[in-house]
Amino acid sequence: MSGAVASLPEMLGRLKLTAMRDRLDGLLDEAVRRDLTLPEALALLCEAEVAHREERRIQMGLGIAKFPYVRPLEGFDFAAQPSLDPKQVRDLAACRWVANGDTLLIQGPPGVGQSHLAIALGREAVQQGYSVLFTPAMVLMTALMKGQQEGRLEERLTRYAKPKLLIVDEFGYLPLEPQAAHLFFALVSRRYERGSLLVTSNRSVSEWGTVLNDAVVATAILDRLLHHSHVLTIRGDSYRLREKRRSGLIKSNTAPAQAGASAGGRGPGFPCRPRLGSSCRLTRRAASRRAGTGSGCTEC
Repeated sequence: MSGAVASLPEMLGRLKLTAMRDRLDGLLDEAVRRDLTLPEALALLCEAEVAHREERRIQMGLGIAKFPYVRPLEGFDFAAQPSLDPKQVRDLAACRWVANGDTLLIQGPPGVGQSHLAIALGREAVQQGYSVLFTPAMVLMTALMKGQQEGRLEERLTRYAKPKLLIVDEFGYLPLEPQAAHLFFALVSRRYERGSLLVTSNRSVSEWGTVLNDAVVATAILDRLLHHSHVLTIRGDSYRLREKRRSGLIKSNTAPAQAGASAGGRGPGFPCRPRLGSSCRLTRRAASRRAGTGSGCTEC
């Protein structure tokens, strides 16, 4: 019997129960201290192993996701972005939209936290067992175009179609070449109703035709993305510039922003909801004249 006990760490190692093996003495001491029955002690050992494997799975998933930095949802300052509904964001953190293969579009001016939210929701998806991949939009487009030039486009499309959730960050910051728009359409079509796509952008959907340099392709892409979709529109000040404004280095634009919101019912440069084929009753210029600002409704 003593020989079997002595070989217990070796047997646990062969069974790949490494957490049990590494913490065996401490766990057994705890079981004795708590006067646990044999089933209770076995449950204690199993809980340690399961917790270890779950932590290892999460860390591996976060590594595969390629997040550029750590941004947990708890660290997002909802008070600084009152246009966001915290309840809606926390509901999205449950990741039912990922399970359903839906699209999430996060749009707003630069610096208001789109990337933070994207990473935070991606981390929540990893913790819930979904495979995730994060990529800046320009890195994605470059990879697809390079793959096409090298005759490896199918390989690249397969790579980006594989994860349950693909996060494309900073879409629209730079205009794309026409060929890149067609390749992005190929990827969106491949993922349609199979995997979820999260896109952050500083452009409203009405401007995607300009970003993609092809209105027809933009309509086809949005038709698929918005079919099963959720949209978060952030209207507020840039986190990066807020402290500069407080210190007086940059002139505050709070008043114009409020005026624009009161005139059109929405933030500068963003429609209240994404719609295809819609036309705006007020042009930027007309809306600006009415509001007395340089901003206005872009769509409705």
